Amino acid sequence: MRTTVLGAGIGLAASLLLTRFMRALLFEVSANDPVIYAGVAALLPCVAAVAAWIPARRASRVNSMVALRFD
Repeated sequence: MRTTVLGAGIGLAASLLLTRFMRALLFEVSANDPVIYAGVAALLPCVAAVAAWIPARRASRVNSMVALRFD
């Protein structure tokens, strides 16, 4: 999750710096719309948590002795 939060912070800073280049690509949305920035900053860690939770849940169901003997 640290990597995700760090990446979200770097992406947020980069997007704030690059807004003047993106103005021509945005339609009906302000380039500095705080709702969009907050939504993306909140959604990204949620998606990363679910992406990490699903394989961890599957791995926790495997018997550790069976997994060690398999190698």
